[in-house]
Amino acid sequence: MPKRHPFSNICKTRISASLKQALEERCLRTGESVDHIIQTALAEELDVEHHTIFQISTSTALVEGVYQGCVSIAEIKQHGNFGLGTFDSLDGEGIMLQGEVWQAKGDGSLAKVADSTLAPFWVMTNFKPDRCESLNKVSCWENLCAQIDRHRNSENLFFSIHLSGVFHSIDYRVACKTSPGTDLVTATEQQALFHLEDCAGDLIGFWSPHYAKTLNVPGYHLHFLSKDKQHAGHVLDLKADKLDLELSEQNHLKVALPESNAFLQADLSADPAAALAKAEMGKQAQ
Repeated sequence: MPKRHPFSNICKTRISASLKQALEERCLRTGESVDHIIQTALAEELDVEHHTIFQISTSTALVEGVYQGCVSIAEIKQHGNFGLGTFDSLDGEGIMLQGEVWQAKGDGSLAKVADSTLAPFWVMTNFKPDRCESLNKVSCWENLCAQIDRHRNSENLFFSIHLSGVFHSIDYRVACKTSPGTDLVTATEQQALFHLEDCAGDLIGFWSPHYAKTLNVPGYHLHFLSKDKQHAGHVLDLKADKLDLELSEQNHLKVALPESNAFLQADLSADPAAALAKAEMGKQAQ
C-alpha cells in the first residue's frame, strides 16, 4: 500500500479555538476568505517572495497571436494569489483576487475557473501592499494613472496595484474567443464593450516599465471585478469620487516561456508597443 504524502492532509490541520475565533473575526471584518488569510500568513512565515512577479509567456507572443493554452490554472495558483491574464484562444479576461480565479466572457457572463483550465498568458504575484493611499475625484482613466503615478517611486521597477471602491461609471471590454494565429489587434476588434454605473468593485493589475514592452504591457494594465461577482473585464475608462489604493513594489520578474510549436516558430522580433496600445486601450502608442 503506497505511503500517504506527509502534506496530503494539510487542509485538515487542527488549530486552537483561539486561532479559529481570530480567523472568523478577520473574515467578518475584511471579507477575506479563510484560505487567503492562511496562505498569506504561511507565505510570510516561510519567507515566500511577495515582491516577485511570475509571468507566463510574453506580450509580444500575444500580439502575434500565440493564444494556445500552455499552463493550467492549478499551476498558476502555485505562484501567486493576485493577477490577471487570458485563456486558451483568447477566450475572455482573467482575474485572480485572493487566490480565486474568474473568467469573464464576451457574452457578459462571469464564472470561477476550473483548475484544469489552460491559459496562454498570465501575470501574478503574492500580493502584499507596501503602501495604502486614497485617490480622490478620479475623473477618467488618464487621471487615475496620473494619481497613481504620484505614489510610485521608480520608472524602472514593476508595481502590482489593487484599487477598491464605488465607481460612478466604468467602461470595460472582454476579448472574444478567436482562431489561433489571429494577431491581437485584429482579435480585439471583435471585443465586447460594457458600461456600468454606481457599481462597487475592485481593480487588479500591474504597472510595467516601458523597457519591458516585449515582455509585458507597458504602463498600467488593470482588470475590473465587481463586488457582487457578476461583472468583470479589462478596464478602459472610469469615474469615482474615492478609491482605496494598495501598491506593491516588485523587483523580481520570473518568466516561463511556452514550448508549443506556435511559440517556438513565432517571429517575436517586432516592437509590440503600437499594437499593444491599440489593442489594450484603442489608442496610438506615445
